[in-house]
Amino acid sequence: MAKNPSFEFVVCVNDPEVLRRRLLASPCLHGDTYGRNFFFNAASAAAAFNGAMDSGPGAQWLIWVHQDVYLPKDWDARFMAEIRKAERSYRHLGVVGVYGVAGSGSRARHAGHVLDRGLELNGTCALPCRVDSLDELLFAVRRDTGLHLEPDLGFDFYGTDLALTARERGLDVVVVDACCEHWSSLSREGPFPRHVVERVRAAGEAFERKWSHRLPVVTPCFSINRPGDVAAQCGMAQILDP
Repeated sequence: MAKNPSFEFVVCVNDPEVLRRRLLASPCLHGDTYGRNFFFNAASAAAAFNGAMDSGPGAQWLIWVHQDVYLPKDWDARFMAEIRKAERSYRHLGVVGVYGVAGSGSRARHAGHVLDRGLELNGTCALPCRVDSLDELLFAVRRDTGLHLEPDLGFDFYGTDLALTARERGLDVVVVDACCEHWSSLSREGPFPRHVVERVRAAGEAFERKWSHRLPVVTPCFSINRPGDVAAQCGMAQILDP
């Protein structure tokens, strides 16, 4: 019988109370079954994740997860089973997420199943599904791939950047059916704090420069056909002024 994959969690924390009420309330994180790497007030997602990736031998899979995610009862067993299922279909499995986008342009289809701020999201792709973009709320990276997050992207677009990087290296990036709950304090439709919009705009411009040869790209939140599209879409966002 194939050995179950081993997990280690990586979490970027800027609000310990949110961490306590959401992620640490997850049943699978009670006790010491899984390793945990908490990075407080990191300068970027990469500063946290890459530090864990480079820390030496450890669990087979590093699970990046937001502090405001809740993992329901038996989620870990479900995720393990889904990874093993994906491995039977994808020989070069390197990254596994719970929500993303397969394809680009008019052929783009959402993949995955999550509860996002109380709204159930169900993609249209049969799972497991190879994808070109990942939502950052939760994804797992096989440690021996040596994949890193891009520091220039700060806290946005790094999931899609990771997916595209992995695909260019011949690795499979797959979304599986392992529903979790995401309780972001940001509204789905806005208004949004000005600093968040400006942060997303800057990261989007960096992403567009890096992947200009790969456009169009569709992420769970943006459709990018040409450089400048992220800035244009940010310019239409409703701003929450202090």
